[in-house]
Amino acid sequence: MDVVTIFTVILLIFASALCAALVVYLSRITKSIKEIETDVKHITLEIKPLVTSLTHLSDKLNSITEDASEQVHMTKQMVSNVKDRVDAILELEEKIRGGFEGSAMDLIKNLSAIANGVSAFWSAYKKK
Repeated sequence: MDVVTIFTVILLIFASALCAALVVYLSRITKSIKEIETDVKHITLEIKPLVTSLTHLSDKLNSITEDASEQVHMTKQMVSNVKDRVDAILELEEKIRGGFEGSAMDLIKNLSAIANGVSAFWSAYKKK
């Protein structure tokens, strides 16, 4: 046997060993990929109900927000109506008070004038 044949045999042995190692590592890589695929499927199955639940929650929050907005709008209208009525009552009170005060002041002025007139009359009558 010559040296070339020996190197060829050694080279073939190393090539065979590399092929065997490649087969072993490819099987490990394939096994890892299958485990990852299984995990992804499991996560996907768990995420679907979560997404459904979040969608349902979002719909409920939208409904609650719309109801709250409606209630706030109705409350604003009620407050506005009460404010308008209170303003009308205060305006009526001012009109009544103004009318009463004006009439009362006129009456007091007239009575004061009459009292001054009677007093002046008595003073003049007493002097005579």
